[in-house]
Amino acid sequence: MNKQWILRNRPEGMPDATTWSLESSTVPEPGEGEVLICQHYLSLDPAMRGWMNDARSYIAPVEIGAVMRAGSVGQVIKANNHPKLKEGDFVSGWGGVQQYTVTDGENWYPVDPKVAPLPMYLGTLGMPGMTAYFGILQEGKIKEGDIVLVSGAAGAVGSVVGQIAKIKGCKVIGIAGGAAKCKYLVEELGFDAAIDYKSENIYDAIKRECPKGLDVYFDNVGGEILDAALSRIRMGARIVICGAISQYNNKKDVRGPKNYLALLVNRASMKGMVVFDYAADYKKAAMEMGAWLMQGKLKSKEDVYDGIENFPETFGRLFTGDKMGKLVLKVQED
Repeated sequence: MNKQWILRNRPEGMPDATTWSLESSTVPEPGEGEVLICQHYLSLDPAMRGWMNDARSYIAPVEIGAVMRAGSVGQVIKANNHPKLKEGDFVSGWGGVQQYTVTDGENWYPVDPKVAPLPMYLGTLGMPGMTAYFGILQEGKIKEGDIVLVSGAAGAVGSVVGQIAKIKGCKVIGIAGGAAKCKYLVEELGFDAAIDYKSENIYDAIKRECPKGLDVYFDNVGGEILDAALSRIRMGARIVICGAISQYNNKKDVRGPKNYLALLVNRASMKGMVVFDYAADYKKAAMEMGAWLMQGKLKSKEDVYDGIENFPETFGRLFTGDKMGKLVLKVQED
């Protein structure tokens, strides 16, 4: 049987046990030109919260009664005359929160478990890594000597953003929640400094760590932290809006930036980025980041939890901060 989490309603605020239902169905058979994939790991990402809303966005919302959308990695266990994929191939794509999926192969990419562990293809070598790579290099336009501030810095995207910025010769300050995460950023990932937003005034802390201001702010959080960062930007600064996890479960209006006039005064830019826009260059980015991993310049951390039955609880860790690095759910044995 195929265990699946089905979206049952559109939550207001934090999703809870009534948002989805766990159901079982017969494992599907692939049609002509299709393959059946046994999914091993699922990617849990903050963007999934937005996909539950019936609102205009960069991607259509998940329909009520449909399998919850999620990135995944698994193995082809049955192929029906597929032109490119065969039984035994490992692939990554959009399989949803379920144990098996049938696909024609569109938007699925081959991966090699001999090169890297499968969960890494959902993190540093997957969409979060691609987001970090293109977000900080193409949108942030970093150059050697830039002062870079990253929020959500201990997460899947932020941790890679900061490391890439260090590779490129920038001074990097990360914002994270809790002493353990801040220690991880500095001692393991090589950030120059870390700010614990849970224990100190964010305005004072940014001023302390960026006394000369900042050139690039990579935002995964939004809200007050975005406002605080805007108060310290330098001439020609670039603000990359990747996410706003502090606002996703708001029951009231989303809090926008009050300090946006700093963009005018400093001739700065603030731009949103969606990783899908860079799909044509994923392979190039993966090769460069793979080289950095092999050289020890880039570290990858996946926080893996077990059991498809535990999806709602594990998903909630995205918003409580009770995780480190990329959040992954294991749903089948390798």
